Amino acid sequence: MAGKDGMTFNQLRKLADHFGRGVLFFLEEEPVDEAKVHSLQFRTLANQKPELSAKLKALIERVEKQREVYLSLREDLDDADRPRFTTPVLPTDDLHEAASIARQWLGLNEKNDFDTYREALESRGVLVFRSNGYNGKWQIAKENPIIGFALYDADCPVIVVKKQDWETRQSFTLMHELGHLLLHKTSSIDDERDLESHRGHEREANAFAGYLLVPDAFLASINDADRPDEVSGYDNWLERQRRAWGVSGEMILRRLLDAGRLPQSRYEAYRHWAAQSVVAQSEGGNREWRHREPMHIFGDTFVRTVLDSLYARHITLAKASSYLDNLKIKDLHQLEQFYAHV
Repeated sequence: MAGKDGMTFNQLRKLADHFGRGVLFFLEEEPVDEAKVHSLQFRTLANQKPELSAKLKALIERVEKQREVYLSLREDLDDADRPRFTTPVLPTDDLHEAASIARQWLGLNEKNDFDTYREALESRGVLVFRSNGYNGKWQIAKENPIIGFALYDADCPVIVVKKQDWETRQSFTLMHELGHLLLHKTSSIDDERDLESHRGHEREANAFAGYLLVPDAFLASINDADRPDEVSGYDNWLERQRRAWGVSGEMILRRLLDAGRLPQSRYEAYRHWAAQSVVAQSEGGNREWRHREPMHIFGDTFVRTVLDSLYARHITLAKASSYLDNLKIKDLHQLEQFYAHV
């Protein structure tokens, strides 16, 4: 801007895009009122993690807008069938019991994976979004330590889980954020350190997630006598349980440690071994299945609501496309055909 009277319109538009705003926002003469610009939930997350990048802040606002879209579409449809978020009464001083009640509330079976956990939460009125694996406006970058956040709302909370190399990690993040919603009734944002924290609300959310994913009764199926001498064999030893419960070997070992069935030294040795293991990096999604990506990002509940609104002619094809990650019209028709055969 050196030697210039001001910014060009294109420069101003780029600045607006960077902050997730329209150009007119910067042309208003009144002082900025943070309470009007940002929701209470957004400010809660920003206060918890002041170092959040502009891109992540824009993602949080985008998620809030998607929730507003969802609630608006549901209002236009027959709202009677929409799952209502009614929290169970949980004893905050007994996390074992709280997790047991929550598991019954979700109606979980003994065999699960990330998709069934997600489906269970959505059936209870919680929207579950997952960031996509390719560069775009719905991505949480791999180098970003944030792995998930929850936006509390008494009517329709949202949990966002970062897409990771292992779905078992996503399952733990999902239940950790659910713990914040049910136990603390507040919005939260978590990085990798928070999921290992032994302090305050993070400790409670971690314990809640562990007890919910691996109840005490599940541990009875593990034979300690079969435990290998080398920690490199632990994953094979626990393979059947890992697959059935949709959790990581470390999650099960942590529960065995807490139950007094695994020495601390063995648990730490396993973690050290796992940290040295090379994880194959994903090269990104196959664009041949572009029409299904909104399902992976926004979940079945949100996508069905958009399609139902389209069928009812409450919204246009262009609107439906914009709500579903800007799907091309041909991809949107493919998505419609997919749901027609489900």
